Amino acid sequence: MLATRIPRFRPVALTTAAVLVALSAPALTATPAAATTTAYDSTYYKNAIGKSGTSLKSALHTIIKSQTKLSYSAVWEALKVTDQDPNNSSNVKLLYSGISRSKSLNGGDVGDWNREHVWAQSHGGFGTSAGPGTDLHHLRPEDVQVNSTRGNKDFDNGGSSFTNSGGSLTDSNSFEPRDAVKGDVARMILYMAVRYEGEDGWPDLEPNDSINGSVPYHGRLSVLKQWNDEDPPDAFEERRNNVIYTNYQGNRNPFIDHPEWVEAIW
Repeated sequence: MLATRIPRFRPVALTTAAVLVALSAPALTATPAAATTTAYDSTYYKNAIGKSGTSLKSALHTIIKSQTKLSYSAVWEALKVTDQDPNNSSNVKLLYSGISRSKSLNGGDVGDWNREHVWAQSHGGFGTSAGPGTDLHHLRPEDVQVNSTRGNKDFDNGGSSFTNSGGSLTDSNSFEPRDAVKGDVARMILYMAVRYEGEDGWPDLEPNDSINGSVPYHGRLSVLKQWNDEDPPDAFEERRNNVIYTNYQGNRNPFIDHPEWVEAIW
């Protein structure tokens, strides 16, 4: 069983003389993800344990690049399993909006849900081809119109609400997912950066700290790292990782198992 991770916060220390100044500072700051131990450390991750930086990234790439590739049409049925609403087995839980919607309403019309590429297709040039275009570790169900609102925007803080946002925000060049899935988004983006390293005929995907940066980059790295710390993996995300590993692709998202590896690499 994977360890339950509880976010810990560090209060900002105030002196009596600095109270007025401190009122303008954030009251809480997320601490970096703590080291974890999983049942996979002595088997699946054995060649990555104890490493950091580029050595860790390289080791994880070698581990996770072995996977079964799905067709884009097969993704429809897979998402009905990976993203099943834990409170209603007839529905899927939509990523950005948080809406629970019938599994049967998959398609391209208003009111349907479709296949959202969290690492935007245009940030990698992979379209819907088997491989990065069909990798379940970054494909999630989302409302058709919300998916369109996100488009290919980089991830950052700030923006305004929109129809069916569920707490997500957007502006002209960035998208901020709702708080409950900020870490999910970060770990999906960083999984893609480790999994796709310029092999398999696809670009070397990398995070950067830019908005609307050039292909094959996705931003913003500093914000994604913050989200990884603030929103640690929950039961839904861990179950999803297990289902993809066991039932579909045979590989795992290492940052769900070890969120502290984000800081160890970047």
